[in-house]
Amino acid sequence: MDNRPQWGTRAGFILAAVGSAVGLGNIWRFPYVAYDNGGGAFFLPYLFALLTAGIPLLILEFTLGHKYRGSAPLSLARLNKKAEWIGWWQVAISFVIACYYPVIIAWAMSYSVFSFNQNWGTDTAGFLIGEYLQVAAPGELGGLVPGVFIPLLIVWAITLGVLFKGVKKGIEMINRVCIPLLIVLFLIVVLRAVTLDGAAEGLNAFFTPDWSKIMDGKVWVAAYGQIFFSLSIAFAIMITYSSYLPKKSDITNNAFITGFGNSSFELLAGIGVFSALGFMAVQLNQPVSEVASSGVGLAFIVFPQIINEMPAFSGLFGFLFFASLVLAGLTSLISIVETFIAGIQDKFNVSRAKSVMIGGGLAALVSVLFATRGGLNFLDVADYFINNFGITLAGLVEVVAIAWIFRELKNLQSHANGISDMMLGTWWRICLGVITPVVLGYMMFDNIRTNLNPETYYGDGSYPLSFLVTSGWVVAGLAIVVGILFSLFKWEKQKLAVPDQKEVSK
Repeated sequence: MDNRPQWGTRAGFILAAVGSAVGLGNIWRFPYVAYDNGGGAFFLPYLFALLTAGIPLLILEFTLGHKYRGSAPLSLARLNKKAEWIGWWQVAISFVIACYYPVIIAWAMSYSVFSFNQNWGTDTAGFLIGEYLQVAAPGELGGLVPGVFIPLLIVWAITLGVLFKGVKKGIEMINRVCIPLLIVLFLIVVLRAVTLDGAAEGLNAFFTPDWSKIMDGKVWVAAYGQIFFSLSIAFAIMITYSSYLPKKSDITNNAFITGFGNSSFELLAGIGVFSALGFMAVQLNQPVSEVASSGVGLAFIVFPQIINEMPAFSGLFGFLFFASLVLAGLTSLISIVETFIAGIQDKFNVSRAKSVMIGGGLAALVSVLFATRGGLNFLDVADYFINNFGITLAGLVEVVAIAWIFRELKNLQSHANGISDMMLGTWWRICLGVITPVVLGYMMFDNIRTNLNPETYYGDGSYPLSFLVTSGWVVAGLAIVVGILFSLFKWEKQKLAVPDQKEVSK
């Protein structure tokens, strides 16, 4: 038996895994992706992607962490020494995300306060870009923005405070509070949204199926992309979290609960967001298609406009919406930072406190870059490239390495079946050995083909090519380089010994 920290309960692990998966993208990305790719018809490829890629990949990463009982680099090194760099690459991706993600949470924290008096006024776009973020030209820092920097300090104080407390007393405890609270708050938001005038028009736009799109390959790729990005797969989180599971844990059921829990929240978010957009469309006498959007624009421009138009309790509605963003963001951020804290702890044999100070402290320091007047530009480009050329590619390499190069799927299947009620069969291996690599491979090919043209990403000239290269391509490339460099450090003697599996069987 090793002395690795453990979750206190199975529910604690599931809440933490769901807390990691449920993030900002569930609220501001999924609704528009579904609407833009066939509405109700999108749910067919979405469900297929969940069952053929999302849950199989979750099972794979849960099994890796549980079997080899280490952070992503250590677990993959125990699987095969040649795979360690993949784990460090994923950790580097998480580090990049941990540098800009808390800034968005800081925005949401500010906006939850702004909601009560609608401080953003009538020109919500002008307020966000001009007054609040004070956005500078691409590539310029322009000095700190106090309205972003101060809540950013609060976000990091909470995150690092939780991580100092450890797995059971820190991560598990905050997820036991935040996830139920998030569900309650967002349910109130949804219930209020569906009672607004025009909510039915928004829901019709969201759910009405456009079956003509079902044969469009891009719709299926969008479904796989949404599942892949929303489940915290391929950036070391689920491997790390599952390494804290007790010896006897039902891996397969845990994966199904996590996957469907995440998707249920996405559906709830879609109902809430499009009910509100329907109300907005009626108020402006426009079709829903004219007001529908996603990402930063949806959360910080469109939703403040919706709040402005609400007949009653607008301040409370706004506070609840942005508080939901804060809670969803915090639980995800904690999981992201935990990946490199665990990696540093395992590789360099330092205490958890030192690892939090080194890894978390460095990420907090770098994140200040995104609290400057140029922060939005750096964030926008770094997020685009690290997602499209970091997470997707790392996931593809991970699956190909395990399934095709090291041929470990049968061994991992045997381990999962030894402790799970639901048995994995040939279908699981086909999903990971054929379907997932083909889909991810096509996504990568399409990404590279599309982005080789400098006009593709923000072709209107708002970002110079030099800025895209330094803040996008270089950041994504450095993650790979860092992964390789960290894998060159030697492990302590006996560290790579695989834990005794006799204790793991039923």
